[in-house]
Amino acid sequence: MLPQAPHLPPPDAEAQAASHALCALIREQIAHSGGAIPFSQFMQLALYHPQYGYYSGGSHKIGTAGDFVTAPLLTPLFADALAVQLAQLLPQTSGAIYEFGAGTGALAAQLLNALSDTVANYYIIEVSPNLSARQLEHIKQHAPQHAHKVRHLSALPEQLDGILIGNEVLDAMPIERVRRLADGNVVRMGVAWQDGGFAWRELAEIPDDLQAQAHALLPPLPDYTSELHPAQHAFIRTLAQKLVRGGMIWLDYGFDQAQYYHPQRQDGTLIGHYRHHSIHDPFYRVGLTDLTAHVNFTDIAQAATDEGLDLIGYTSQAYFLLNLDILGKMQQRFPDTEHSDYLQAAAAVHTLTAPHEMGELFKVIAFGKNLDPDWQGFATGDLCHKL
Repeated sequence: MLPQAPHLPPPDAEAQAASHALCALIREQIAHSGGAIPFSQFMQLALYHPQYGYYSGGSHKIGTAGDFVTAPLLTPLFADALAVQLAQLLPQTSGAIYEFGAGTGALAAQLLNALSDTVANYYIIEVSPNLSARQLEHIKQHAPQHAHKVRHLSALPEQLDGILIGNEVLDAMPIERVRRLADGNVVRMGVAWQDGGFAWRELAEIPDDLQAQAHALLPPLPDYTSELHPAQHAFIRTLAQKLVRGGMIWLDYGFDQAQYYHPQRQDGTLIGHYRHHSIHDPFYRVGLTDLTAHVNFTDIAQAATDEGLDLIGYTSQAYFLLNLDILGKMQQRFPDTEHSDYLQAAAAVHTLTAPHEMGELFKVIAFGKNLDPDWQGFATGDLCHKL
C-alpha cells in the first residue's frame, strides 16, 4: 500500500478537469504499451505534457499560494550573494547568463539589478510557455531597465559562452525507478492502471545500461528501491559539449553517491509536493502535484568531467552563500537591525543556511572551462572529496 496523502481541499473544477484529461492520456499510453509504462515516462507526462503537465499548465505552482517556495522568493539576498560569484566570472566570458527553469523570473530580475552592466545578455531556457510569459512580465516590472537583455530560448544554441545557472532544476527531471529483489535481481519499475487508479508494476525488461548501473549502485539488500538519473546525466553532458567558455552553477537538494544509496535509504528519494505538503504517493492528483527526486551529485560531476569540464567545487548551500558574504549583503540592505525588514531578512537567511533547514541538504556544484579556477563561493567548506 502507498502511504496516504494528507487530506487537502480538492482542486477547483478547471484543475480537476485538466488532471482527469492527463490521466486519460496516460492510460492510453499504458494501453498502447501492453499494460504498463516505465515510471520515467509517467513522470515526463505528469510534469511536462504540453497542455496538462504540472510545469506546462496554467496554474501558479511556485510561491506561498502554490506548492513550494524557492530561495529567490524567500529573499533577494540569495541573488545578491550569487551575483558576487557571477561578477567574478562574467568578465571572463561573453557576459551572458543562461538560466534554466527560471520559475517566476524572480532570480533573473534580482540578478539583472545586482549585476547591472556586467550582464550583456540574459537567456532563459524554459519548457513552459505559461511560465515564460510570467517570467517576462515579472522582469519588466521589477527590472525594467534590463528587460531588453532577456531572451527566452526554446532550444539550446550550438555553442554556449557564459555562465549557466540552475536553481532547483535537476531535481525536476524524470528519473528511473529501480528495485533489487530478494533473489538479487534488479527490475525496472513501471506504472499500470489497476482497480481504478495508477499502480506500481515491475516491468519484464530493463535496458542493459540501467541494469548495469542499478547493480553497481544499489546495496545488496532485498526490496531496496531507489532512482537512477539518466536524464540528468545526459542533460549535463549535452551542456558540457556545447560550452566553449564559461561555467555552470547548479544549486539543488541531494547527496553524494555514497549517501544517496545508503542502505538505510531503502525507498529512494522520490516525493511529491502539493500545497506545501509532502506527498508520498506519486499518483496523487496527477498533473497538479510536483514530483521530484534528490540529485546524485557524484553522477553530475562524472557527466561534466567526462566531457572535459573542470570540477571547480562542491559544497553545501550554507558554505556557498556565507563565502559570498550573504551576511554582509544583509547588513547593506537592512542597516537598521531593529526594523521588521531586517528581522524578516535574517529569518530568510537562517532558512537558507541553517543545517536543519536548507543549509546542508541543498548543495552547490560548479564546473568551468577556460576560466580562473579560484571561485569565491568555494573558498571554504569544499566537499569534492566526497564525490
